[in-house]
Amino acid sequence: MNATSTIPSAIGGKVTSTAHFAITDTPLGPFTALVDAEGAVLASGWTSDAENLRGLIHPTLRPDRLRQRDSLGDVTSAVIAYHEGDLTAIDPIPVRQRSGEFLAHAWEVLRRVPAGSPLTYTEFAACSGRPDATRAAANACARNAAALFVPCHRILRIGGALGGFRWGLPVKRWLLDHEG
Repeated sequence: MNATSTIPSAIGGKVTSTAHFAITDTPLGPFTALVDAEGAVLASGWTSDAENLRGLIHPTLRPDRLRQRDSLGDVTSAVIAYHEGDLTAIDPIPVRQRSGEFLAHAWEVLRRVPAGSPLTYTEFAACSGRPDATRAAANACARNAAALFVPCHRILRIGGALGGFRWGLPVKRWLLDHEG
């Protein structure tokens, strides 16, 4: 079964064939977000490589083409505001990801983890309704294409070790310190 996070998608096919992206300068370097025609974030991260981000999107949502913009409106404003200290600026931004039922649910749970209150992978698994599924919870973090907007950086190993992060542990440490 496929499930979609945050915004329902069209049944049986691609939602969009062109995604728009913008690159925003942040204290951590360039941050790129890709959005669909409805403005939902499909993928994002601390990179200027939009094509790499496109590859992270589920095949049924993956756009055929990318078009660069100077700004993505509310998405770009939220990225800037977050990095300047408004830690809740990312919360209302719609996100679209697709996977199995557990991963889609886990991504929704990640969106509710408050800034400054990181969880362990074990706690995250429990909050996601599967307390014995720590590896599945870690997989939800690893497969999250919409970094920042689905804040997988807020999940830590037991004892506070950082664990992994697609954008590097120095970025994860900065984000956690910024939110602390």
